[in-house]
Amino acid sequence: MAVHYRTQGLILKKSDRGEADRVFTIYTEDFGKLEILARAIRKIKSKLRGGADLFYLSEIEFIQGKTHKTLTDAILINSFKNVRSDLERLEVAYQIAETLDNLTPPEEKDEQIWQLTRKVFQKLNNYEIKNSLKIKNLKLKIIYYYFFWNLVSILGYQPELRKDSLCDKKIDTDLAKILKIILKRDWQTLSRLKIEPRHFKLLKSASEWYNKNIVSSAYEE
Repeated sequence: MAVHYRTQGLILKKSDRGEADRVFTIYTEDFGKLEILARAIRKIKSKLRGGADLFYLSEIEFIQGKTHKTLTDAILINSFKNVRSDLERLEVAYQIAETLDNLTPPEEKDEQIWQLTRKVFQKLNNYEIKNSLKIKNLKLKIIYYYFFWNLVSILGYQPELRKDSLCDKKIDTDLAKILKIILKRDWQTLSRLKIEPRHFKLLKSASEWYNKNIVSSAYEE
């Protein structure tokens, strides 16, 4: 008799398979990142449709077969409606999901990563922004950088920050201050901080450099 496993999970990716199946990449509370096959979910009458879709937070049940895991139940907890209906928020969600998928190994439980991911999606969904579209995009982007730098720190790659350097690489003093606030997980201060467009360019450049030269290079060793 097959053993049924239950846990909460956030759906990061989906890809269609065959005529009606779908494979989900799900970051779960109890098992880390999993790939799970949902049979016949694309059929209109599928009982799984209401609880399993991209960027859904759901309580899921699955069984482990010889070659793959199969989804047997999915109960929606939070659809993150604002994320799914807003192109700017959706873009950030895809970026978060891709980074999480690329940097985490399969089937390794990590409570810190689970809590970070769940809370970041809540922030992305609930963050109220009344500024122009340009300012809105920048403010949403800070959520991604908050996620990226705290994720790599959890993974063991916390940067060495000094007044004007990142791992002995000279950086802008303002950027160093922003990164320190991010790494303290002081979201209240970060969300109220006046961050200019040039700071986002610096954040983007520093994040890409760090991911390529520190994090990714360590994975290749």
